[in-house]
Amino acid sequence: QVQVVESGGGLVQPGGSLTLSCAASGSMFWSYNMAWYRQAPGKQRELVASIAPLGGANYADSVKGRFTISRDNAKKTVYLQMVNLKPEDTATYYCNGPSAAWPWGQGTQVTVSS
Repeated sequence: QVQVVESGGGLVQPGGSLTLSCAASGSMFWSYNMAWYRQAPGKQRELVASIAPLGGANYADSVKGRFTISRDNAKKTVYLQMVNLKPEDTATYYCNGPSAAWPWGQGTQVTVSS
């Protein structure tokens, strides 16, 4: 069963930047759609961005123009570059595979605050 490990979160001021990483196990990573999700306290988990095996990406309206999802199939890793961060981006960020069917990782906390 595929497992994921997220990293790269932290505390950043509004307008700052962070890049998250998600390392996945399994030999078929290259064939999977991958996605980043986030969950803020008291809110449901939401889809932030997704990327197809060949790199086509989609974004939630709230992050378009500020977040960029990318992948390195050789490293079995998907990234989320975040710029111009806002307080409302504060959440625990998770990655997952097709239809979010894999076990959830521990996530990585992103806090945007002055």
